[in-house]
Amino acid sequence: MSSSFDLTHPSRVTVGAIGPPGQRTFYLQARQEDQLVSLKLEKEQVLLLAGGLNEVLSDLPSANNPANEEELEEPVLPEWAVGAMELSYDASADKVVIVVVEVDVEVGTGNEPPEQVGFGGAIARLALSRDQAAGLIERGKELLRAGRPLCPLCGYPMSEDHSCPKTNGHRAPSL
Repeated sequence: MSSSFDLTHPSRVTVGAIGPPGQRTFYLQARQEDQLVSLKLEKEQVLLLAGGLNEVLSDLPSANNPANEEELEEPVLPEWAVGAMELSYDASADKVVIVVVEVDVEVGTGNEPPEQVGFGGAIARLALSRDQAAGLIERGKELLRAGRPLCPLCGYPMSEDHSCPKTNGHRAPSL
């Protein structure tokens, strides 16, 4: 069973990616004292995390000094993959709380479908300052902008083998 984490006062929180655009692996990373926790995310989860944090912060006074921790801290050794995320605000502690739950997948044998796909197992709880949450939003936006350019016709990411559905595959879109 994977380890759970409760980081009530992380000194550093960031999202980052490793690999070239189109093949990146995304991570949520936090440090509290000598404990470094790296959790694997999907690109869409980075988008949802940034959007959710933005929504939580929109009801609160502005962050004074957004903490923008850009780079992942080495070594990046993922503890587990994130399945579900929950965001909330703890007014008594003035903290934005992120709770992430490990994705739990049991794979069938051979050509059988998976027996169980759900959320279970480990939980990580990160209690961030408003400044840290604001920095995480900005870092998430930077990561998403650094991906592959989007096709001007269909909106899908461009690649060398992009066959644009808007052109029925007859010609490559021109930029």
